[in-house]
Amino acid sequence: MKKSLRPSKRGNGLAIGAVICFVSVIGMVGGYTVKQYKAGVKKELAKVEKKQEEKIKSTGSGQDLVLNPPKKEETILQEQPQITEQKETIVEQENKPQFSFSEKDLILWPIENGEVILNYSMDKTIYFPTLDQYKYNPAMIIKGAKGAQVMSVTRGRVKSIDVTSQTGTTVTVDMGSGYETIYGQLKEVPVNVGDTVEAKTVLGYVSEPTKYYSVEGCNLYFEMRKDGQPINPNDFLGE
Repeated sequence: MKKSLRPSKRGNGLAIGAVICFVSVIGMVGGYTVKQYKAGVKKELAKVEKKQEEKIKSTGSGQDLVLNPPKKEETILQEQPQITEQKETIVEQENKPQFSFSEKDLILWPIENGEVILNYSMDKTIYFPTLDQYKYNPAMIIKGAKGAQVMSVTRGRVKSIDVTSQTGTTVTVDMGSGYETIYGQLKEVPVNVGDTVEAKTVLGYVSEPTKYYSVEGCNLYFEMRKDGQPINPNDFLGE
């Protein structure tokens, strides 16, 4: 019995050895294959990174711009508000009335039945009764009844409405080309800053005189300017 078992054990040992050798060979081949795979993947990643760097250098922009370029639709939407604002500005300029006045144009008389009590005088001084002194006068002081209408002498735009100690409530109208008319000693002004006025538009009514003109009585302070400097209204009045 013992002699018959020996060949069986030897055969089993050879079979086991063959299996171990086969597994070892498979392990070596598998390990070599995995290494090749990893090396190949690493090589491909390096190529991709190199291509991305070349694209970044060629565009001169950052990685975000290369990887996530803005869509055409987004660019159009971003530019749309600017185009809309430009159109609104152009439309506003087109609808805004344009005014022009020159040295050859004439003006109307600002108050009916008004008599000049202190004339424009910038080349010599004249006497002011209330102040009891001689001084230059950049305007025409026109006598008018309290409550009398004061009208725009030409077309223009209301530039400002101010209240001063000397001329009281005062309306300035821009006539264009650097020309302005100034109406002082007013009350109950029906216009607002920015309003367009035509010739004979009522700008207000004659008020009580300020303390600077108490002796002269109720009057309209009427001044003309060109580029901020007073000019003689008489040069523009029609016959």
